[in-house]
Amino acid sequence: MHDHPSLSWMHGVDLTALDAAHLHQVKRCLLDLLGVAAGATRTSLAEKARRFVTTQHGGDRPLLFANGQASPIGVALHGAWLIDALDAHDGQVLTKGHAGVALLPGLLALPEVNRLSGHDFLALLAYGYEIATRAGIALHATSPDYHTSGAWNALGVAAVAARLRGVDVETMHHALGIAEFYGPRSQMMRCIDHPTMLKDGSGWGAMTGISAALLAEDGFTGAPALTVTAPDVTMVWQDLGERWYLHEQYFKAYPVCRWAQPAVEAVLSLPAAKRDPAAITRIEIITFHEGKRLHVMHPTTTEQAQYSLPWSVACALGRGTVDVAGVCDELDAPDLKALASQVEIHEDDNFNARFPAERWACARLHLSNGEVIESANFEARGNPDQPLSDAELIEKYQTLAKPVLGDRATRIHEVVMSLDTRPAGDLLALLGEP
Repeated sequence: MHDHPSLSWMHGVDLTALDAAHLHQVKRCLLDLLGVAAGATRTSLAEKARRFVTTQHGGDRPLLFANGQASPIGVALHGAWLIDALDAHDGQVLTKGHAGVALLPGLLALPEVNRLSGHDFLALLAYGYEIATRAGIALHATSPDYHTSGAWNALGVAAVAARLRGVDVETMHHALGIAEFYGPRSQMMRCIDHPTMLKDGSGWGAMTGISAALLAEDGFTGAPALTVTAPDVTMVWQDLGERWYLHEQYFKAYPVCRWAQPAVEAVLSLPAAKRDPAAITRIEIITFHEGKRLHVMHPTTTEQAQYSLPWSVACALGRGTVDVAGVCDELDAPDLKALASQVEIHEDDNFNARFPAERWACARLHLSNGEVIESANFEARGNPDQPLSDAELIEKYQTLAKPVLGDRATRIHEVVMSLDTRPAGDLLALLGEP
């Protein structure tokens, strides 16, 4: 099986040949992930993650934007937990989840990364997006359960680690098989219905991917990676190297679940003069089934706020946006609670039929004078067909990173955008404790 074409591509693809468009897009992904990681240090999960890995996974690898060190698997676990703690990182609609959240911490985990050129660092990250995204599409096509991202982004991390450490193709397949078998196939909708720090399973995915690569290198054997090699997923992998899913990731404008963001766009599209919270008596949101499941009315934790459509709409109407303060610091705000109480969520069969490739919502505001104003139908901004511009992504990054990192945020931005011309160490030196 080690001569399978997908495995041969993973093992042998020339990563020095990525063109300027690939490099620019992966820089966008990298900058966005680092901004989210910095912003996520404001969550209560961040310190719990740091404390756990420094006490239970001791080692000498530095943690991302945190004080302390851990083993490679501890660094991977911490970094993915951290990014996942603030639901503002990139994703892909067909996977119904996120690749970069695990790939970047996985790449930062191993000491070999210190010797990479910046170009090779970017190339490995781009390579990881390709494998993780395809593994996610394949797993969703073949598994009856809706599983968290950690179930499949573990394979991307395993592949990146295997390439970084230069193993042979058979060892790489064992690494993928171990990652697939041990990856956390946890039930995503359970954490939608009951939002907690479990989030999207990506911490365990990153940890599993690094563990799988190290185990395989030591001769630990894995079952075949069926999401890569099974005949019924051939279509997912047959255009490797031609279609790059790196360019099909979305970027979030707001730090909440992607499923809530069409409703945010819908209410923000209405005339500002008609959005006076004092005049609103009822807020109807029409969306798809999974969006309706984001039901928590008055969140008491950051995790509940990020998985709450009513709270996201309330922040949009009451603050003009949804930001980190809205999901971390303002959960007791009386005006936001009042607005959230007015939200009613309705399901639409047409919107349901278009999920997961498309996620839609519209809004109706009922005003105290009897007037009802209705929005058009909206998707979230940031999809590949309506991407966030470089300027918008940089503004988002600075908004998240500057309060935490100060002037270092600007330096990181400069280094990321020129990383293909400098050593990876120039970036790594900037990623320590805030």
